[in-house]
Amino acid sequence: MKKFTLLFVAIAFSAFAFAQTDFSGTWTINTAKSKLGEQSFAPSKVVIVQSGNEMSVETTSDMMGQTNTRTSKYTLDGKESSNEGFGGNPIKSTATWSADKKALTVITKIDMQGNAFEIKAVYKMDGANLVIENSMGDFGSETQVFDKK
Repeated sequence: MKKFTLLFVAIAFSAFAFAQTDFSGTWTINTAKSKLGEQSFAPSKVVIVQSGNEMSVETTSDMMGQTNTRTSKYTLDGKESSNEGFGGNPIKSTATWSADKKALTVITKIDMQGNAFEIKAVYKMDGANLVIENSMGDFGSETQVFDKK
């Protein structure tokens, strides 16, 4: 019985220790904590629904007096996901977990009229804040910090 109890505790601990972070929630940008570029494309709101091997990310951006909402869906197993980009162009993304399952890196490849570029977004938690570190090659990088609504 003692061996069974120890085995059960070990399995439960390993499942807890290696559980992936759940980014689910409605998040609003905290510009004071963020490090945004001069021409930032940071969304004002992000809604994440994460379940099992899938994550849906809805972003709301306010640009030039217009509000735009866009939803992207990813599988969380490193397999390629396809979403519709601007102008109906398909964009391909892969999402992979860090070894400790605390950070999720999403690499998105976009081809717009023969110009290909890559966006790397790293999702992680900093206390109660969602942090998304974006790098866009020649376009620079920024750290977007969001508060849970």
